[in-house]
Amino acid sequence: MGRWRPPQQPGSQYITRAGAERLRAELDTLWRIERPQVTQAVSEAAAQGDRSENAEYTYGKKRLREIDRRVRFLRKRLDGIVIVEQPPSDPARVFFGAWVELEDEAGAVKRYRIVGPDEFDMDPRYISMDAPLGRALLGRRLDDEVALQTPGATQRLVICSIHYGEAAP
Repeated sequence: MGRWRPPQQPGSQYITRAGAERLRAELDTLWRIERPQVTQAVSEAAAQGDRSENAEYTYGKKRLREIDRRVRFLRKRLDGIVIVEQPPSDPARVFFGAWVELEDEAGAVKRYRIVGPDEFDMDPRYISMDAPLGRALLGRRLDDEVALQTPGATQRLVICSIHYGEAAP
């Protein structure tokens, strides 16, 4: 079996200002701090002699490849992103950046924010606009019912409120 993998569909290009700043900070940390430290450690390990049995050298080179791979990804990703700062012209509908309050069939209310695929891990209430729930919510209005197919059942959710801004109301 070969190493070929089908190409992955690229994630959405939208991101909030905070998400873009986080990606830039990660890139800066990797390039200016971590990579020079690992490079120094690898050169010190290489000076010790036999590289074939030198674990510090082997793992240092591996870490350098990981850092370089992530740096390439971040640079490419930051070149193509669109920072969304303004609320949409129709704030009564769910679009990128919206805080959405949902009520399930049992009456439990949960609040989520629709964000880009690079930043949904910043807060447990953030969901990616590429996730099934995010896609189901986009373009919906207040009091719309959303059917979400989950393993084993279809979950019905009702949109209780829509709010735009950095903090949830």
